[in-house]
Amino acid sequence: MTNFEAVTADDVRLMQDLAQRVTARRPDLVNSDAAFGELAWNWGKGHAADGGSWTRRLWFAGGELVAWGWAQLPRRVRLSDGSVKDVTGAYLAYQVHPEHAGLIDEVIGWYDGAAPAGVERTATASAADGFALERWAAHGYGPDPASLGDTGSWTQLNERDLTDTDLESPVLPAGFRFRTADEAGAEAAVRAHVDAWAPSSYTAESYQGVRGTAAYRGDLHVLVEAPDGTMACSTIMWLDEVNRTAEFEPVGTHPGYRRLGLARATLLHGMRLARAAGATHMTVACLGAPGHPQARGLYYGVGFRELSRDVPLIKDPSAGTDVLNQRPEPTF
Repeated sequence: MTNFEAVTADDVRLMQDLAQRVTARRPDLVNSDAAFGELAWNWGKGHAADGGSWTRRLWFAGGELVAWGWAQLPRRVRLSDGSVKDVTGAYLAYQVHPEHAGLIDEVIGWYDGAAPAGVERTATASAADGFALERWAAHGYGPDPASLGDTGSWTQLNERDLTDTDLESPVLPAGFRFRTADEAGAEAAVRAHVDAWAPSSYTAESYQGVRGTAAYRGDLHVLVEAPDGTMACSTIMWLDEVNRTAEFEPVGTHPGYRRLGLARATLLHGMRLARAAGATHMTVACLGAPGHPQARGLYYGVGFRELSRDVPLIKDPSAGTDVLNQRPEPTF
């Protein structure tokens, strides 16, 4: 029977444990929604405002979580500029352990039951997961052409080794300095994010949620303070101690302080902090389409290279749902 329950902080910790186990075995199968840090960031910043439109199902084997689905249903989002955005479609974030790959049919079937009738249904899968892509196709889902174009919204995950000795020293313009969120305080941390991503749904309540996740560390939440006191750049690093890897999510710069090298300096400083905290490996996601070169160029410039990429999926509204026994050729 379909299980409709809100996503909780305890659920997120179980999901992160699965992310750690999949990362240890097949890091290319961890899609961008299911990464250790992404889970904490997305739940923390959104659960207070959007949690009423989230529902999840968990699958266990031998007492361990081996698959999960997190459906984000239609909702209204209020932004920092006072505007309101209506999200009219449904979206699925999910992860399945490779030893239990067959559960993908149950995950998709649960999602199709959880999403309201008549709404657009989308999801994201790893491009490396050929079996999952085959099963998505069997359920009537295929790559979303609008998201895969030259200016599309598909995501790639980038990685960098931290064990080398050539990690350069960060350089800030005169008068700028690094701060941590622990030092600067909650108001500065929130303002830094809202300024970088305006209009944004991020609030003080969002930050309280982020701070309340098990993976958050204020000493790994870095800001750059300008001479006038503005928090001009910021990032959070999420440390996976099991795999000794850390993830940047998010990274943003105030529009009035761009092209000064602040983001580059922040990444270099952050990698040094992550390495001191025990990380030997670093990841960061960005838009991968050719029409979005800025972030990719920034990350490549400090040594990152592509590890994996996502496939944005959308359901053909004419497709039926009784397709569990069909096994067409992969479409991607």
